[in-house]
Order: sequence, then C-alpha cells, then structure tokens
Amino acid sequence: MAAIASRTGRRRRTMNDINMVPFIDVMLVLLIIFMVTAPLITPSMIDIPSVGKAASAPERIITIEISKDNQIEIRSRATGTKGTDTVSKATLDNVAQQAMQLQGGDSQTPVVISADRTIAYETVVKVMDNLQRAGVHRVGLSVKLAS
Repeated sequence: MAAIASRTGRRRRTMNDINMVPFIDVMLVLLIIFMVTAPLITPSMIDIPSVGKAASAPERIITIEISKDNQIEIRSRATGTKGTDTVSKATLDNVAQQAMQLQGGDSQTPVVISADRTIAYETVVKVMDNLQRAGVHRVGLSVKLAS
C-alpha cells in the first residue's frame, strides 16, 4: 500500500508548450496531397474565335459615320462598278430604319460603324442597340490599325 500511496501523492506538472508534432504531421500530409494533385489539374483553355479572310468582298457596304459633334451620316457604297454611292443624314432615332432601307431586304449586307475617337462611347452603343433592335444582323466597328 505504501507504493500506491506514494504514486498518488505526486502532482503532475503542467505543460507550458504546445506539442507541434501532430500539427507538422497534418501539414506534411496536406503538402503531399497538393503535390500529387497539382500536376493532374489541367489549366483552363479559352477558345478564342478566329477570323479568316473573306473569299470575296460584299457587293455593298453600309457605313454609319458619327462625327465629333454627334452628327450621323449613312453611306451606302457599292464595292464593284455597279450602283452609286449614297449619303444621307440621320438621327439616333431613325438610323436603324435608314440602314434597313439601304439594305433593301438583304440582311447579309454588312453595316460598319465608324466613329470619331473623341465622342462618348454611349453614342456608339446606342446606335448598335438601335440596329440590333431593328433586325440588322451584320454590324461591325471600323478601327484604325496601329502602326
């Protein structure tokens, strides 16, 4: 009995430091998991559309020109020798109707918007929106290539 009494008589000392071994074990396991799975993850690829050269130029091109003072002109140019070039003034409200009239029922006639670089972007977006609502399918923007 004396041996038992001496054991229970001792008091345990409190630990003042944290045991880091379980923490290190967990971190090593996570590191191994990430190292094994990282090569298996494929990077995301973006499928960018490509543009090719057209086989032939369209017969007619309709150009909507927006000047510095927000004046809108619509030009209909024939690419070949047939037809004549027409120029007419338009407003933001009737630009889509005039473009549809110049297309003459051919929805594949391209419409190109050419705007001055100093005008508000909102004007170009409004013209594009009006054309889309009117049913013009082929709308493009004219840009100047950097030299």
